[in-house]
Amino acid sequence: MLAPSYIPETKHKLLAELSDGLESNALSWLSGYFAGVAQGRQESSRSAPPAIAAVADTQAARQLTIVYGSQTGNAKRIAESIAERTGALGLSTRLLRADRYPTRELKDEHLLYIVMSTQGEGEPPDDSLAFVEFLSSRRAPKLPQLKFAVLGLGDSSYPLFCGIAQSLDARLTELGAQRLYDLGTADLDIETVAMPWQEATIALAQKVLKQPEPAGASVIPLHPKTAPVSRDQPFLAELLLNQPITGRDSDKDVRHLEISLEGSQLNYQPGDALGVWPTQSQALVDSVIATLNLGSEETVEFNKVSRTLGDWLKHHRELTQLTKPFLVAHAELAKSSELQALLQADSVEVLRNFLGTRQVIDVLKAYPAKWTAQGLVKSLRPLTPRMYSIASSQAAVDEEVHLTLAHVKYDHQGESRWGVASRYLSELGEGDRLPIFIEENPRFRLPADASRDVIMIGPGTGIAPFRAFVQERSANRTSGRNWLFFGNPHFASDFLYQTEWQRALQDGDLHRLDLAFSRDQSEKIYVQHKLLDRATDLYEWIQGGAHIYVCGDATRMARDVHQALLHIARNEGGLDESQARQWLDDLAAQGRYARDVY
Repeated sequence: MLAPSYIPETKHKLLAELSDGLESNALSWLSGYFAGVAQGRQESSRSAPPAIAAVADTQAARQLTIVYGSQTGNAKRIAESIAERTGALGLSTRLLRADRYPTRELKDEHLLYIVMSTQGEGEPPDDSLAFVEFLSSRRAPKLPQLKFAVLGLGDSSYPLFCGIAQSLDARLTELGAQRLYDLGTADLDIETVAMPWQEATIALAQKVLKQPEPAGASVIPLHPKTAPVSRDQPFLAELLLNQPITGRDSDKDVRHLEISLEGSQLNYQPGDALGVWPTQSQALVDSVIATLNLGSEETVEFNKVSRTLGDWLKHHRELTQLTKPFLVAHAELAKSSELQALLQADSVEVLRNFLGTRQVIDVLKAYPAKWTAQGLVKSLRPLTPRMYSIASSQAAVDEEVHLTLAHVKYDHQGESRWGVASRYLSELGEGDRLPIFIEENPRFRLPADASRDVIMIGPGTGIAPFRAFVQERSANRTSGRNWLFFGNPHFASDFLYQTEWQRALQDGDLHRLDLAFSRDQSEKIYVQHKLLDRATDLYEWIQGGAHIYVCGDATRMARDVHQALLHIARNEGGLDESQARQWLDDLAAQGRYARDVY
């Protein structure tokens, strides 16, 4: 059906997308809703004289702008939920990723919500670098007319918990804006903080924008007959293969896992992540309970949910990652001057090292305290799913999903320690089932233009998404070239997927392969060194339109790679320091420099 001429041509596609796939009852509701909007506008036009400037100001005053910055998709998911709900209430809402927000419009905003994650050591997500930099700079305008609320997503196992959100909240206040609702700081159990924050800020948006829910209108849920698989409703998938892919002499235990998606109706794209809900080791649960002299069968009620202490600790509480909030609670309970001094020390690095090298059980043993079962459950962070970069393309493996898993295990003062999810997964046998879901990562996608070249930088298990990339490009017979940089300690024992990469080179699916085995010679060689060795060709590929992808460790590797790229821009492109940074920022803004780092 053709849209009438009085509807602008630019809106035709939006109308088609809005109505596509909706059932008749939903279309009827939309019809009534738009009729109500039209009537309201007609009444407004009869009662108020035309004034272009006033209309523009009124529109800004009656609009909620939601800006999000997301590395793994969680902040995006929360922001979309807010936008969907405020839109359903009839509020004028616009949703923008931080790198798409026109900062020149900030001075005209009246209601702004920011949802932003903090990465690693207090850094903004890649899509928010320019937005955060602008707000922090002298170019940011005074904002006396602005009401705002900030929700931060972070990880309390890092000392600078939700550091970016705290900085934004403080900076907006400094610029004269009015805080509409208190800063929210959500840990890995995101919904615990995010849901109450959403409820409160949505109610406040209604009040500020003076737009009650249209009389008689209701949002009709359009649910399929069976609820789709999600983070909160995972699919119990069968494990098909659990195979070590490092040699016997390796210091690492890396596994290749193949998981069946049969019956799940799950689909994914290269670059997406697989979420896995882990279970704590029974040995660790028993050790915590015994150390505190508590009873495994003791019933604990928390947030109107009753479970045994053993069940809480095994399935619902974090034990392998020590967090600052738990350490604060334990220091007070243990009356430990040593822990109090640590928490009050000026050095963030000292606290970071303490949190990163100890688990809950280590603190319980080293600094005895009398915990109750109720207090313990309340103070421990909820167990959350772990995200793994998917190492396969459905174009190649159909109803399967593959993972590259590093089993995290080490000794602490003569006792074994491990990562909860890597131990859980590594101990699964073929035929066992595990709860999974797909987490989309739209910022880590192959180029829409299949003729574009791609440069993939993935040491260690960071190789995972690039196995998926090459499989996908091979299956689709793309014309763009593929260049892979991979690094690990030793060629003989740590060359992950060696035969696959050799075959890909022979078949023409991989055009260049550069390897950095750091311990095979006296001088340590890493992937960033290989980038510098290939600087001329790399710069030529990038200037010719290639996309750059980086996956792996955020704290060292990703920073070193970033610095190597800046060096290449200066040396090969003749750019100064400022121009080189702008060059990389522009590549990121174009979607040609993407990182999946952790």
